[in-house]
Order: sequence, then C-alpha cells, then structure tokens
Amino acid sequence: MPDNADTENYSMHAFGAYFTEARIDEDTGEVRVPRMTGVFAVGNVINAKTARSQFIGGMTMGLSMALHEESLLDPRFGHVVNHDFAEYHIPTNADVGEMDVAWIDEHDLHVNPMGSKGIGEIGICGSPAAIANAVYHATGVRIRDLPITPDKLLR
Repeated sequence: MPDNADTENYSMHAFGAYFTEARIDEDTGEVRVPRMTGVFAVGNVINAKTARSQFIGGMTMGLSMALHEESLLDPRFGHVVNHDFAEYHIPTNADVGEMDVAWIDEHDLHVNPMGSKGIGEIGICGSPAAIANAVYHATGVRIRDLPITPDKLLR
C-alpha cells in the first residue's frame, strides 16, 4: 500500500453516471422507469458477475428510494406506522425495468495493491437523482423530496 505522502495527491473515490428514462401517466401521475443505465469507475473489478449484481441491486434500491419508500410516523407517539411490507412499499419485479450496467476497466495502484475500490453503495448513490431528473424532464415538475408520488406531480 502506498504511503500517506503519496496518497494525499490522489483522489481514490469511486464514481458513477446514471441515465434514466421515466414515463408518467398524465391522468394518474404514476411514474414508471422502463430503463436505467449505470456506468461506474470503481478501479479493478475482481469478480465481474458479483460486481454486476451489486450495481443492479444498488440501482434497484435507488429506484425504490425514488418512487416507493417512505417511513410514516404517528405524530402523537412517534411510532412507525408502516412497519411491515404490507404498508412499507418497495418495488416488485414488475416495477423494475431494463437495467444496464457497465464499468470502466482501470487499475488504480494508488488505492491498494489490487487496484480495487469499494462498490457497496455506488449503485444507489445517483439513482434517485437520475430518476427525479428524468421525471422533471418528462413533466416540468421538480420534485425535491422523495418519494416521487402522484400527488406531488398532479398538484
């Protein structure tokens, strides 16, 4: 591993870019995401199969954050009202459209001897913002708090 003096001159972060298509029903305000693409710079990918799964899983979690997930609290007692999957919505298979993933082959020797970076959360980071921007592009309505629900679009 490089010494600290060498690593101070380099950025060792993972990066991602997201491209999203959103379709919104004019009458109901329902948002669907038929396609998402993520391109990542994460250093040396050691296992392509598990990395792809990690990216797709993160992008799916980002889609869930953008369109479904919302914790509701009882204002009287502070208890979570929607504490099970019957009331706390997450996407099902039918909610997740086509997801494409790619990464840039790079070997960053400044990070560690293997040249690899962590990919645990990179798939989720930009997904909600990409979906919100796609919804804005489709509707002209900027939603700044998640989830993006029909009532926020049809005001």
